[in-house]
This record gives sequence, structure tokens and C-alpha cells, in this order.
Amino acid sequence: MTLKNIVRELKEMRDGIGNISRRSFDGKHTSRRWGRSYIAPEGSSSFSALAIEQSRWANLPSELLLDIIQRIEGSKTTWPGRRDVVACGSVCKSWRAVTKELVRTPEQCWLLTFPVSLKQPGPRDSQIQCFIKRERPTGTYRLYLGLSPALSGDMSKLLLAARKVRRATSTDFLISLVGNDFSRTSNTYVGKLRSNFLGTKFTIYDSQPPCNTATQSNYRSNRKTLAKQGSASMPASNYNVATISYELNVLRTRGPRRMQCTIPSIPISAIQEGGNAPTPMEFSSCRDEQVAPITISKGKKPLVEFSSTSLAEPLESSPKNKDALVLKNKAPRWHEQLQCWCLNFKGRVTVASVKNFQLVASAEACHNVPMAEQEKVILQFGKIGKDIFTMDYRYPLSAFQAFAICLSSFDTKPACE
Repeated sequence: MTLKNIVRELKEMRDGIGNISRRSFDGKHTSRRWGRSYIAPEGSSSFSALAIEQSRWANLPSELLLDIIQRIEGSKTTWPGRRDVVACGSVCKSWRAVTKELVRTPEQCWLLTFPVSLKQPGPRDSQIQCFIKRERPTGTYRLYLGLSPALSGDMSKLLLAARKVRRATSTDFLISLVGNDFSRTSNTYVGKLRSNFLGTKFTIYDSQPPCNTATQSNYRSNRKTLAKQGSASMPASNYNVATISYELNVLRTRGPRRMQCTIPSIPISAIQEGGNAPTPMEFSSCRDEQVAPITISKGKKPLVEFSSTSLAEPLESSPKNKDALVLKNKAPRWHEQLQCWCLNFKGRVTVASVKNFQLVASAEACHNVPMAEQEKVILQFGKIGKDIFTMDYRYPLSAFQAFAICLSSFDTKPACE
């Protein structure tokens, strides 16, 4: 049997089991929806588990199984063909273990495969190129993998989607793996971005805690403290992982926005020589940890807080931010002939907009970060058409972090322009 026939039979078996299990499962849980790239939890359906155990594919010799998945993973390097790799991880436990062992992180292979890849750092030596489509009537923003809608067409892969929700004193962007379910009770919920009243300060919340040990211990200690304090319940599925600050434009001078992003979940050592950024290996939420809800007393600020209040505030003023990665927008230059501020986007941005920006690392002399690393563009975002924007990111940011930072540029900022 050829490799192509093996892949086709695997997909047919997966679709057949999925249709049967969904019919029996939807009667009890009609509100749950799975994204395309979601791998169903092991043992989620007794019928499907029994069918797989009886299948001949579950009992393949380990050497043959390894060779099959290696060939599929090596030949399917772009979407939609990459879905075959996801299908291999959905067959059974043995297939999933081998697939997870063979599929490398985006930092190593430059490819996005599983949902957890959206929480892992991008490649070091190149950028992952994406684009964002804005839907004004619904306030929805969709992140796709690809150069642009014109070049990608139907080959575009939906990575993340966000829904803008206006509140009395803030604006929330709810981020999900799918474009039609933004409920925080859904398994597709990834996190959110929240702004203050003026739109000058944003906080990125992740649905799962950071994987670096120091920050996790800080979260656990804070959760124990908060649980003893009061009455108002606080959602347990949001972890503050980054803050974005825009500088106030008091004099109303013309020019691009100035922004700064502080990411305590990524240490500054990640961009030092030999450094590594935290890389989660499992896509999970704090709902899986079964932790008691956090409670805080009225009138007191949450202890899990990392952000600074203004761009002018020195990093040393907050011990928690001292070793955090800080990104700042790259200063544009004034073009005399065009009479506008310009940045070199290398052809990825074609329309002038106040939303356009490039972020580079901001490091002090004591951090020993090479100048070459400080000049590298870690994230760039810009307009290429009506409601179409490009987003290119690289190590140490993940797709989720980069998308959340770009979403902050869409919110109204009357005090910054």
C-alpha cells in the first residue's frame, strides 16, 4: 500500500469515527465545538476508543509506524496538506505519542502544526508571515497563515480569531482558535486583551499559566493569598502575561504612535547569547488544574500585576519587570520627498497608517544583549489594503502574543494621536 493510500484511509477512518461519535456526543453536550486543528482528548468517546483499539492501524509495529509518520511529516510542509500530520496525531495514543515526538516546535522547524504551536516562540532566523482580516460589522479579527489573501487564496490557514467587546470603562478582545465561538467556557478559548478607559494601556491575559518556573511560583503564591482575601470572584482562567503602553500625545503633535510592551513571562535572557524562551509543550487551561476560584477584596488591586504606568517610568522601578523582556517601537525616519514618516517593511506594508509599527528589543547595558539582537525586528504590523493587515513575528514571541499586541493597535486612542 502506498503512502498516499495510507493517508487517505487514515483520514476516512478519522472522519467516520468523528461523525459517529459527534452524533452520540452532541445529544449531551450541544454547546461544545471543536476547532479544525483541535486534537480530541484521549478517552473522550468510548465508542471511538473501542473502534480504534479494534483497528489494524493501532497495532502497527513501532518501526513501521515511525517510518510512516516521518514520511508524512516530512512531505506535508504547508497547509492544507499539513492537516494530514494532525490526523496522524488523532488516531490513537501510540500514534499521538510518535507524532508529538516527531513534530518540532516553530522555533526549530518554522512550521505551525498543533494548537500549542500558537503558544510557542517563532523561529530565530526568519519571520512567520501572517495577515489579519478585519470585519467591521461584527468587530471580528481573523489571523491567517500566509503572505496575503491574494497570494494565499484558499490555502490560507485560520490560526486565531478575536471578537471586540466594548464595555463601560474598557474594551476586551476575546481570542479563540475558531471564528464563531468566543466563550470563555469553550475549549477553544485562548486568552484576551483588555484596555483601560483611554486606550493607552493594554493587558494580555493567557488562558494558561506561563511555563517558566519563576513566574509560575509567583502565580501560585498570589492565588493562595487572593483566595483568603474577600468576596468578589475573579475568573481563574486568565493570567496576566504582558502589558502594552502607548505614550500620551498631550501636545497633539503629528507623528507615529510610541508604544512599549513589557512581557514578564519572557526573560530578557531569552535574547542573550545561548538564551532560551519559555516553550509550553501542552495546550491546556487552568480549568484543567481544578484550582479553587480566586477571590479578591473590594478596593484592592490584584497582586498578579506586572505592567508599568507610563513609558517614561524606568524599568528598575519595578523589581518584577527588571528581568522582563521589553519591546519598543522602532523609530521611523522622516522622508523629505514623501513628507511622511517611513519604516522599511521590506515590501510587506504598502499603505501608510498610524497603526503601522515595528517592535525591537529594548535592553540596558547590564543585560549584555548583542547590538545585532537589539536591531532585529521581532514583530511588524502594517496595512496593505482595506481592512487587510500583515503581521510578521519571530522568536521569542509566539503567534498568540504577537496577535494580541497587534490587536491593541486597532483600538481607538484619542489621547495618543
